[in-house]
Amino acid sequence: MTSSRKERVAESVREAVASILQEEVSAARTGFVTVTHARISADLRHARIFVSVLADAEQRAATLEALAAATRFVRRRVGQMLRLRYTPEIVFELDETIEHSARIETILNRLHDGEDPEGSGEPPAGA
Repeated sequence: MTSSRKERVAESVREAVASILQEEVSAARTGFVTVTHARISADLRHARIFVSVLADAEQRAATLEALAAATRFVRRRVGQMLRLRYTPEIVFELDETIEHSARIETILNRLHDGEDPEGSGEPPAGA
């Protein structure tokens, strides 16, 4: 199988899951969730769905629990929407890329302003 087919299927699964979470899964349970990307195995039987959650650590954990509880429903709906030979097993994972990028940007801004990158407000050593 070509990697372009795998990428197309991964993108289709990502779009389907995002649609299902937005329209069919209770936002009260999951909070504000964004499906950032999906990775699918070479045999198209396993999909890792990466989600970003705008919340504190406790709410993120609760959201991941809610998503885990909704996995069977989401998988069934993906199968109905995409009609693949095999509906992939779905696993939700937290995508911390946005938080990581924000932290790096904050550190760079502090360095640029002559502050301690760890946030103590003191100039860095040797500055």
